[in-house]
Amino acid sequence: MGLRLKFNLVLIVVFLAGFAAAGFISRQLLQENARDEVLRNARLMMDTALAVRSYTVDQIKPHLDPRLEEVFLPQTVPAFAATETLAHIQKKYRDYAYKEATLNPTNPRDRSTDWESDLVQQFRQNPDTKELVSERESATGRLLYISKPIQITNPACLRCHSVPSAAPATMVKIYGEANGFGWKHNEIIGAQVVTVPMQIPIANANRALKTFMASLAGVFLVFFIVLNVMLSWFIIRPIRRMSVAADQVSTGNFEVPEFAEGGKDEVAILGSSFNRLRRSIEKAMQMIERGA
Repeated sequence: MGLRLKFNLVLIVVFLAGFAAAGFISRQLLQENARDEVLRNARLMMDTALAVRSYTVDQIKPHLDPRLEEVFLPQTVPAFAATETLAHIQKKYRDYAYKEATLNPTNPRDRSTDWESDLVQQFRQNPDTKELVSERESATGRLLYISKPIQITNPACLRCHSVPSAAPATMVKIYGEANGFGWKHNEIIGAQVVTVPMQIPIANANRALKTFMASLAGVFLVFFIVLNVMLSWFIIRPIRRMSVAADQVSTGNFEVPEFAEGGKDEVAILGSSFNRLRRSIEKAMQMIERGA
C-alpha cells in the first residue's frame, strides 16, 4: 500500500467522522432553532389574545354592559373578542389557529375537541400548571401548540354562567339554557389553545442543513485535491526520485546526479543525507578497486 493511499485513507476516515459529527450537531441546533421560532410565534399569538381579552374587559365591556338588558352583545365577552380578532389572522395564515376550548361553552363553536378536552383535564388534575407546550400531528402536518388554563377567578363571570335564571334574558334568548351554565368560582372550565405549523421552519432548517453539508463537502474536496497536489509535489516525487537513485547506486551506477541541498525541511535533509551516503559508497568502491 503506497504512502499516498495510506494518507488518503486516513484523511477520508477523519473527514467522514467529522462530517457525521458536524451533521448531527448542526441538525440538532437547526431543529432546536426552528422549534424556538415556532414557539415564539405561538407565544406572540397567545399574548395577542390575552391583550385583546384585557382590552375588552377594561375598555369595551364597561360601555356596553348597560345595554345588556336590551340586547346581548357578544363583543363584551373577552373570549369572543379574542377569537374574532385572531380569526382575521387565520384568514391569511390558515394553519395558525386560536381557540378558547371549553368543556361546557355558551357558544357551541368553543366546544373542545377530544384532544383539547384532554388538555383541560390535565390543567384540572394539575392546578399549579400554568402552561402546556407540546407537538401533535394533524392532517396538514406537524403542529406545535401552547395552552393556558381558563379559570373562573372573577366572581362577576358567574352572573352569566351559574344558572339560566340569573343570566341576562337577552343572552339566554340567543344561546338557550342548555349550555354554558353550572360554572363554579375558581373552576378550570377550558383552555386557551394556540396552534402553529412547524413544516415551514422545519423545511427551512433542513434546507440550511443540506446547504451547510454540501458546502462542507465542497470545502473538503478542494482541501483534498490541494493536499494531494502538495503531497505529490513536496513528498512523493522527491522520495520516488531518491528511490530510483538508490536503486541505481546499489547496482554501481554513480552517474546519477546529486539532489539539491537547499531547504531545511525533512525531505531536503533526507536528500543531503542520501548525497553523503552516495559519496561514501562511491569512495569505498574506488578504494576497493585500487586495492584490487
